[in-house]
Amino acid sequence: MSEALFEFLFKYRPAVFERGELTFATPNLLALLLGAGAVIVIAVLTYSRSGWKTQRADRLILGVTRLLVLGLVLFALLRPTLIVSASVPQRNLVGVLIDDSRSMRIADVDGKSRGSVAARLFGAQDSSLFAALSERFGVRVFRFGRDAGRIANASDLTYAGRKTEIAGALEHAVQALADAPVAGIVLLTDGGDNSTARLTDSLLALKARRIPIFTVGIGEEHLDRDIEISRVELPRSVLRGSSLMFDVLVTQRGFSGDKVNLQVEDEGRIVATQEVTLGEDGATTPVRLRVGAFEPGPRKFRFRIAPLGNEQITQNNEREAMVVVRDEREKILYVEGEPRWEFAFINRAVAEDSNLQVVGFMRTAKDKFWRQNVDDADELAAGFPKSREELFKYRGIILGSIEASFFTNDQLRMLADFVGERGGGLLMLGGAQSFAEGGYGGTPLGNVLPLVLAGSIDDDSANTSFVHLTVAPTDAGRAHAATQVAATERESTVRWKTLPTLSSVNRVGRLKPGATALLTGSAGTAGARQVILAHQRYGRGKALALPVQDSWHWQMHADISVEDMTYETFWRQMLRWLVSDVSQPVSIAAEGGEVSPGETVNLLAEVRDSAYLKVNGGEVVARVTAPSGAPIDVPLRWAVERDGEYRGSFVADEEGTYSVRAESRSGDTKISLSDSAFVQVAESEAEFFDAAMRAPLLQRIARETGGRFYRPDEVGRLPEDLALSQSGATVLEQKELWDMPALFLLLGTLVAAEWGYRRLRRLA
Repeated sequence: MSEALFEFLFKYRPAVFERGELTFATPNLLALLLGAGAVIVIAVLTYSRSGWKTQRADRLILGVTRLLVLGLVLFALLRPTLIVSASVPQRNLVGVLIDDSRSMRIADVDGKSRGSVAARLFGAQDSSLFAALSERFGVRVFRFGRDAGRIANASDLTYAGRKTEIAGALEHAVQALADAPVAGIVLLTDGGDNSTARLTDSLLALKARRIPIFTVGIGEEHLDRDIEISRVELPRSVLRGSSLMFDVLVTQRGFSGDKVNLQVEDEGRIVATQEVTLGEDGATTPVRLRVGAFEPGPRKFRFRIAPLGNEQITQNNEREAMVVVRDEREKILYVEGEPRWEFAFINRAVAEDSNLQVVGFMRTAKDKFWRQNVDDADELAAGFPKSREELFKYRGIILGSIEASFFTNDQLRMLADFVGERGGGLLMLGGAQSFAEGGYGGTPLGNVLPLVLAGSIDDDSANTSFVHLTVAPTDAGRAHAATQVAATERESTVRWKTLPTLSSVNRVGRLKPGATALLTGSAGTAGARQVILAHQRYGRGKALALPVQDSWHWQMHADISVEDMTYETFWRQMLRWLVSDVSQPVSIAAEGGEVSPGETVNLLAEVRDSAYLKVNGGEVVARVTAPSGAPIDVPLRWAVERDGEYRGSFVADEEGTYSVRAESRSGDTKISLSDSAFVQVAESEAEFFDAAMRAPLLQRIARETGGRFYRPDEVGRLPEDLALSQSGATVLEQKELWDMPALFLLLGTLVAAEWGYRRLRRLA
C-alpha cells in the first residue's frame, strides 16, 4: 500500500502510527462498555433463537456480521487517539549535511549530477523543502568530504572532496549543534563512505544521545554503463629478477561480451598487455598478468583500460599499486642426509643467481658433514643449529632425504617454529628418508607439511611403490609464480607437457585442508594423479612439499638440450617464492589504504628479538624520509594490549613516495633494523570506485539511529517526519482516529454485506 493511500484511509501517515501510542479518550468508558455489552448480548440472543426459520449457517454469518458492525461502532465511540511526541516549533535545530565529495559530480540522476540534485533539494535557501524545514526548525547546513564545515548556501559546494568520511561528518555536526536541542540530522549523500573511521562507533554514540539520522540517497544503485578495475592483488615485495604475478578483477555493466585491452605500466613504460573478454553485467572478470621484476626499489605499477563510449565514470578505469623489488641475497639452508645428484644440481642451478645463497649441509658419513657456501668457518661447524637464533637467521630451509630421527625433538620443534613463528619458508624433497619413509608422521614437522603423511592415518589412496610420473601443472599451478618455466603462461603450460618423467619413492597422502597442489603426476594416461608440488600457509610462513627424488632429469635427460634453462628457471623461481615475504625481526607497515596529501599515516611495527620472541617496552623509532629528502623521526609506542606491537603516526604533507625504516633498541643493545617500508602519497581516486549509491548503508544508518531513509522523490515527507522526532524539545499531541475514512468504509461495507446476504437468501 502506498503512503498516500494509507494516509487517505487512516488520516495520518505510517510514521505517525509507528511513533504514536494508542489510547482511548471517552470520558465514560465503563458505562459505554456496559451498554455495548448489553447490545451485543441482545444481538446474539436474537440470531440464536431456534424459532427463526433460517439455517444455522445463515444465523452464524449474520450474527458475526452484526457483531463486527457493533464492534466498529463501539471502537469509534471509545474515541481512539494516538499520543504523539512532536517537536516544538522553532525550538529545535536540524543539521543538514551535504556530501561535497567528487563522486557527487557523477551524472546518473536523469542526466543530472548528484550534486545538482542535492543543491536543488537542500542547498538553496529558496527551495520548497528548505522552506518547509525552516518554518518549524532552525536549519544549519554543513558540507562534508574528507572533513566537514558549515556553509551558508549551495554556492559554497565545490564537489572536490577526495574522500567521503560519514562518521567524521556526523560527529562534527553533533558537536556544532551541541548548544541547542537537536530534532535530528539530515544526511544527503550517495553513501560512498571510504574512510578508515569506524562508523559503528559513531552510530552507537548518536543512538545513545537519541539523535535520529534521516538519510537521503542520491544516485542510482546500479550504474548502466561502466567498466571498473575493482581490485588488484600482488605481493608486497619480491626479489629482483622474479616473476611478478598480478591478479586483476574487472567489473562492468552495459558492456557484456565486449573485448578490452588491459595495460600495465611501470613508471610510464608499458610492460604487459592482455585482451580481456568482459563477462555478464555485474559480474567480475579475473585477469592474471605476469611481469618480470628487474629494477630494484619501490615500483609503482599502473593498470589501465581505455574508456569506452558512453561510460558514466572513466576515473575507475585505472588503478595503481606498489611493489618493493628487493636486491638482496636471501640465505637458504639445504640439509641433505646422503650424497645424491639432487643436492648437486640444485646448488648448481642457483649458483649464478646473485639474489639466492643456498648454504649446503650434507651428511657424507656417520657424524661427518660437508658444508658449502657458508659465510665463515664457524657457520654450522657444530652441526645442525641447536638454537632458535642460529636457525632463524636463514630465510628458507630445504630438507632432502634425511630421517626425522637425525634431529632432536627440540630441533623438530624449532623447524616447525621456523615456519609458524619466524615466518620462514620450508621445502621437503622426496627421497628414501623423506616424508612418511623418514618417520616424520606424528612429529611437529609433520603437522607443518601440506600433505597427510601416508601411514600416519588410514589412507587407502597412498602410493606404496616406486613409480615414474609424468608431471603437469594444476589450474592453480599454471598461473603460479613458482611454476613459470617459460616466457609466458601459455608457453610455460606447453613446456610442462614436454618435460621428462620423474620418479617417486614416497607414499604420498592427500592434501590437507587449505593446501594447494601446483603440480601433479601420473604413471599412465589412466592412472590416478598424485601430488608432485603442494604448498600451504602455516602460521606466519609457508611449507612446500616436492615428493620426487630426481628433478635433475629436467636438465640431464637426453631429450634436454645443453642450452635449455628450464631446470634452472624452475628452481630459481620456486626458491625465490619460498623466501618471498619472509619477515625480519623488526617489521613496519603503514595501516589503511590510499593516502592523500595532508592525511595522517598510521604506522604499525612488530618487534621481535633474534629468537623471534616478541619484545615489549623497547625503544622503537621510525626513520621517515619524505619525497623531498626531509627526515622525520616518529617515536613508536608499545600498544600495551598487544605483545610486540608499536604504533605511531605522521602527517604526509608531500605528494610522492615516503620511505620508512624502523629501528629498535633494548637497553643499550640495538636489536635489528627492519626492511624499509614505502608509503605512496597521491591524490585519491577512491570516490569513483564502487560509486553506485549504497542504499543498504544509508538504510542501516537511519534504522540504527531511529531515522528514515528516502530517495529524492520521497523526500517531501521529511519535514513531517522530523516534526515527529522524539529528540530535542518536544510536546505531546493527540490525534483522533474515530473519524478515519477506513472505519466508515468498513462499517458501510459490513452493513451493505448484511443487507445483500439477506436479499440473496430471501431473509428480508
